Amino acid sequence: MRSLSGQVAIVTGAGQGVGQGIALALASEGVEIAVLGRTAAKLETTCELLRERGVRAEPFTCDVLKTETIPGVVDQVVETFGGVDILVNNAYSGTYGPLLSMDDRAFQKGFVSGPFAAFAFMKACHPHMKARGGGNIVNLVSSSMVRWDPTTYGAYAAAKQALRSLTRTAAAEWGPDGIRANSIAPHALSPGLKQWTEAFPEEAEEFRKTIPLGYIGECEQDIGRAVVALVGPDMRYLTGATLPLDGGQAFFG
Repeated sequence: MRSLSGQVAIVTGAGQGVGQGIALALASEGVEIAVLGRTAAKLETTCELLRERGVRAEPFTCDVLKTETIPGVVDQVVETFGGVDILVNNAYSGTYGPLLSMDDRAFQKGFVSGPFAAFAFMKACHPHMKARGGGNIVNLVSSSMVRWDPTTYGAYAAAKQALRSLTRTAAAEWGPDGIRANSIAPHALSPGLKQWTEAFPEEAEEFRKTIPLGYIGECEQDIGRAVVALVGPDMRYLTGATLPLDGGQAFFG
């Protein structure tokens, strides 16, 4: 018997990279997956991989920048699967660069796709999780929040720090409903990071040397499997926490 068999998860940004890795790991434990993202072809590719693991997987096109559409997407998922037990807010579309080079709209974009979108998903999922006796929310934050040199990461770190705070509050307010909410701060070889390591091998090697375990994490094995553990029964007493999944690079204190 797989440990999470029969549960339903919403995973945003699941068409590739970390989101796909989390979806695959959950599927290996019997979780049915609502695969959310902007690109239909990528969603279908992920769904095919999930179905190969013996679970139901359905694609839902969703742009998290359009927060007003999120409650309707959650309703579609619940209508399709009958409920929701796990929510993974992975999708993010933000801006990097020096603060003085950034206009207001660019700065706000990360907040809309980050904490604003996560808030919309969390609120929409809450009644459905409560009706099933509880659930798990996993929000993706970043070690950039505690980065030794925040230069060019300011907007990104600010949005992620807001999401971390939101997660902690949901844990406090929704614990009586049986809902746990935690954050993870991962490093993983997503397509974007992989491209960077291939384009700038010397810089990538210097970056790797800052990770005590000596490598950049794998999307499924290092991040996805950790999420499986986080939402599973063995960690039922953990909520409101931030779990660094970065090989020991960052110091959260």
